[in-house]
Amino acid sequence: MTADPSFASIIPIIITLILSLFTRNVVIGLFFGILSGVLLLYGLNPFAAMDKLIGHYLVGQVSDSYNASVITLLVFIGGFIHLIEKSGGGPAFANSVTRYINSKRKGQMFAWMGGVVLFFSDIGTPLIVGPIFQPLFDKMKLSREKLAMIVDSTASPVAILVPFIGWGVYIMSLIDNEIGTLYPDLNSLEIFVEAVPFQFYAILAVLLIPWLTLSLTDIGPMAVAERTAAKGLASRGMLRGEGGKAPEIFTHEKASASFVFIPLILLAATLLIVIIPLGFPSKPVPGAVFRTALATGYFFAAVAIILLMAKNGVRPLMESIGLYLKGMNGMMQIAIILVLAWSLSVIGKDLGAPAYIAGVVENGFPPWLLPAIVFLLGGIISFATGSSWGTFALMFPLVIPAAAALDAPLAVVVASVLSGGLFGDHCSPISDSTILSSTGAGCDQIEHFRTQLPYALLNGCVAFCVFLLAGIYPNALMLLLAIAIQIAVLFSVTKLTARE
Repeated sequence: MTADPSFASIIPIIITLILSLFTRNVVIGLFFGILSGVLLLYGLNPFAAMDKLIGHYLVGQVSDSYNASVITLLVFIGGFIHLIEKSGGGPAFANSVTRYINSKRKGQMFAWMGGVVLFFSDIGTPLIVGPIFQPLFDKMKLSREKLAMIVDSTASPVAILVPFIGWGVYIMSLIDNEIGTLYPDLNSLEIFVEAVPFQFYAILAVLLIPWLTLSLTDIGPMAVAERTAAKGLASRGMLRGEGGKAPEIFTHEKASASFVFIPLILLAATLLIVIIPLGFPSKPVPGAVFRTALATGYFFAAVAIILLMAKNGVRPLMESIGLYLKGMNGMMQIAIILVLAWSLSVIGKDLGAPAYIAGVVENGFPPWLLPAIVFLLGGIISFATGSSWGTFALMFPLVIPAAAALDAPLAVVVASVLSGGLFGDHCSPISDSTILSSTGAGCDQIEHFRTQLPYALLNGCVAFCVFLLAGIYPNALMLLLAIAIQIAVLFSVTKLTARE
């Protein structure tokens, strides 16, 4: 059933946004948004509406072969990540590099490198790197606030750039659900890869740490925290007492850094073995084949971790298998969001939302302005909800039809959604990344928010300005301009600070 395009077609999206912001729970917003759409399509009988919602939309999305393959892949990824986090390999890797740390610069750079290397889990990064480097930062008189910012800048910002982990799979599944007839010649992997150079905020956040480390400069509240730590005084941000302890991470004397590297090498090798005979990289690989190859790779990588732990006497086979299954179960929340997001998208199409959005934006909205506006809107939603993933699910049904209607550069627009979600997440005191990073670093949550905010706003302002230009000149070289502006602004700010 398809309705004529009208304002009513976007009511489910509006309800979803309002409830997500009000409750700070994207699942609640998505569910009631879908329910409102079903009521608009099939009448106001709540029993009939629920029957349609479950039988036609939710079950329909779960039974779709493409959607089922995405959920299956995410389940395999969840099992693998949980095994990595519970193998002791991450702490073993971090401990192996600490012997080379004898200066403040090295301390910060190795913490940054640890976060980059452990890219596979935005949750695991702060909870592995943070506790390992806590005593080192204290010894070198570096603040816990700085450690919290380092792990926050190398968790989500790195993960969002990688197409073959949970972040990438989730994002591509949302994109795939929208491009359909709008961009029939494109696939989500191609769009994701093309969008990477335009993910200005994520790349600026990752590159910020080396610049600050090499220059040994800081601004605002972070500069105060660093001066306090340099005097050997406990900063306001340092948590003390039982309630301030970072969560315990699994360590084992027989665990090895190879628990991380060998499975990842096996994952990459399996992926290449499957897709190279199909013509990769000169020919595009069908999405279904890519997802199957990834799931196969993650399975063999998980088997490798299980065997390595058993061989080294870290965990018995059955215990490791139990952890693997637990990690698979942990992906249920993400699967729920995906199914609801897919359902909302289908209901929006049935109501004629893409056509209505296209009609609205074509009447007086300049194409070049779209990426910058999307970046700001995504940042506001993510800041209010504390969820970048939820923001992506809310934004893509609105943004991709608008990009198609205006003939705006799709890769830039997609990147603006991702950058906006990450920007708001970094600025939000209630986001998962803020909580996990401060907890892992043993730093007060509000102090981490307060000291990181100036840097997040700086990167956000740079990203906004460059998105304005990228809407006119969608060239990947815009990334170099963003980096140059970031360095120039930081240099100017630190010069002014030094004079005061």
